[in-house]
Amino acid sequence: MKRQYLSAFFLACSVGLVGCSTGATPADTASGETQIIATQEGVDYSVYNDVLSTYVDDSGWVDYAGLQESRQPLDSFNNGLAVVDDTTYDSWSEEEQIAYWVNAYNSLTLKSIINQTPLKASIKDITGVWRLQKHPIKGKEKTLNNIEHDVLRVDFDEPRIHAAIVCAAISCPPLRNEAFTGEALDAQLDEQVEQWLARPDGLAIDQEASEVRVSKIFSWFGEDWIPSYGVETGFTGSKAERAVLNFISNYVSEEERAYLEAGNYSLSYFDYDWSLNEQS
Repeated sequence: MKRQYLSAFFLACSVGLVGCSTGATPADTASGETQIIATQEGVDYSVYNDVLSTYVDDSGWVDYAGLQESRQPLDSFNNGLAVVDDTTYDSWSEEEQIAYWVNAYNSLTLKSIINQTPLKASIKDITGVWRLQKHPIKGKEKTLNNIEHDVLRVDFDEPRIHAAIVCAAISCPPLRNEAFTGEALDAQLDEQVEQWLARPDGLAIDQEASEVRVSKIFSWFGEDWIPSYGVETGFTGSKAERAVLNFISNYVSEEERAYLEAGNYSLSYFDYDWSLNEQS
């Protein structure tokens, strides 16, 4: 029903049955109008929520083929992100700003995937997808790497973003099928961490084998956990690894927390599956 509603809405726009602004930049998207979605109170994520709830299931797998066929709402949302001005952005709380950038990263990743015809088997098959391809965002042009490494990881001390930004791979955390919001951000990020660690390649504690395995993401970005979770004693491994394990210990049982803190185990990382996180 939602997919039919979205298609009907944009058909109405095209024939003038409802009032729709028409400011799309051809270089930005293949389709979709530009709407003002941001005010000093925050961002209207209603269109993006419809996209996510329609094409992303409860486990975080994406119907890319369906989204590619009806991409106008996603393009419209991305166009709206592009025209957010600095004054409006600066008026938001830190939580609202984080939600804006996380949603932008995820929505622009979806755009990058469906821009490929035919769809690629992995996001790594798209040349320059992280470092070279630029997207209009907040009045500027940024790559996905700019959003992740130059904004989210620099401007905010919030390592839980790594459970929320999704690079369209099977071993990524699950893509949430609702938008992040400033008001609900703390609870949403905690839920994302729980779902991520519950995945087969998120966390495994094997006390009999004295081994703990965690997502490779914790190896790549372990330093991000040091400011808030760094510890001088307990756990095991390097300074970054101890911080990661301290963080993870907040999401396991009391018995497992005690085991992690004791540090009598080896730490290793799961292999990373870069295959597309698409619905089967």
